[in-house]
Amino acid sequence: MTAEIISVGTELLLGNILNTNAQYLSRELAALGITVQRQSTIGDNHDRLAEWVSEAKARADLLVFTGGLGPTDDDLTKETVAACYGDSLAFDGEEWAKITAFFTRMGRATTPNNRKQAMVPVRGEKIPNAHGTAPGAWFEQDGRCAVLMPGVPAEMKAMWAEQVRPRLLARQNCTLHSLTLRVLGGESEIEYRVRDLLQSENPTAAIYCKTGESEIRITARAATDEDGAEICRAYARKFYDLLGEAVYDEDVPGLAWTLVHTLEAKGMTIAAAESCTGGLIARQITDVPGASRVFGYGFVTYWEQAKTRLLGVDPAVIARYNVVSAPVAAQMARGARLAAGADIAVAVTGLAGPDGGDDVRPVGTVYIAGAAAGRVAVKKYHFVRPDRENTRARAAHAALELALRLAQGRTPAGCMTVEEAACGASDTLAALDGALVGQ
Repeated sequence: MTAEIISVGTELLLGNILNTNAQYLSRELAALGITVQRQSTIGDNHDRLAEWVSEAKARADLLVFTGGLGPTDDDLTKETVAACYGDSLAFDGEEWAKITAFFTRMGRATTPNNRKQAMVPVRGEKIPNAHGTAPGAWFEQDGRCAVLMPGVPAEMKAMWAEQVRPRLLARQNCTLHSLTLRVLGGESEIEYRVRDLLQSENPTAAIYCKTGESEIRITARAATDEDGAEICRAYARKFYDLLGEAVYDEDVPGLAWTLVHTLEAKGMTIAAAESCTGGLIARQITDVPGASRVFGYGFVTYWEQAKTRLLGVDPAVIARYNVVSAPVAAQMARGARLAAGADIAVAVTGLAGPDGGDDVRPVGTVYIAGAAAGRVAVKKYHFVRPDRENTRARAAHAALELALRLAQGRTPAGCMTVEEAACGASDTLAALDGALVGQ
């Protein structure tokens, strides 16, 4: 089955609203084995929308619409698509009762234009909306289908999960099972290593880029879910053979989730000392439910005085090596671990930009350190897209990766490791600086 996603709304064309619906639906349709051929955004204009629907209907088996189901005059999706599929709309008293009850609960009164939302397909089907006032719609003509959902992301996602996805799955006449591998590393490098595995038709495998990592989603068609799971598991082993420990988990929200649950399983705790990331590491850790069982302290130390007072960083070390340096990162990690009484601590110091860099330390230079089991590991990064948001996000992700590896009893490649007790020794700090500053 082929599909096109059509987002309706002038506010989308003007850039006033970020179109997250199309991204969500693309991934959901791919997981169902439905090939998305195009994504389009159309303004609130009847003629342009009708022209585009007629063209798209001839190309694709399924058109998926979001937006344009509201009560105002420029909400034209339902009427326009109905006409293109040889259907019409009729007033539905049951839907109108739901709409008026919804407004009553909100302490508001309906207006005449709200009746527009109670208009439903005559030949097609209405799609109930348990989370808002606008029901969706399903139209079909000559084996070609169109599904209409609200533009509000929360309503759209709920309608998709509760109503639309089950309908489409039933049409596939099979069960689809998916498995998602979370893989550390850049998309291009990973894609090159596994490129042959991405050519399979069943199961399929697709790669999606994230900050500092990628997802590989494996999807299998099978007669039963158990068969699908077995097919996915067998194919996943092929990725493990090629990628090894770069695959850090399966079917999880992200790296912070894996870190928290790894620490909890091992009975370990963690602390974070942050300069350029400004609390992003602590935020990502504490976004995970249950993080309080492993995370007790976070230090945001932008000022040099804060690094000295809270983390015990030696002012002479800052003066000699610069606040953005391997010795300072090492002392920050050591100090955070000791101050928090944690098993592991990670520390970040760097130049997020947009200014402040020099020839030795250009913007995008970041040092990340992790302290655990009496040793400190330090790694230097230079993020080549030195915009502030990207540098901070990538630094936080790299710190979480270092923390995970330390929790697993491993040290990532490229780190220099020194004894924690020697982080105040001049020869150790000089060696640390000399090993990393020129990288």
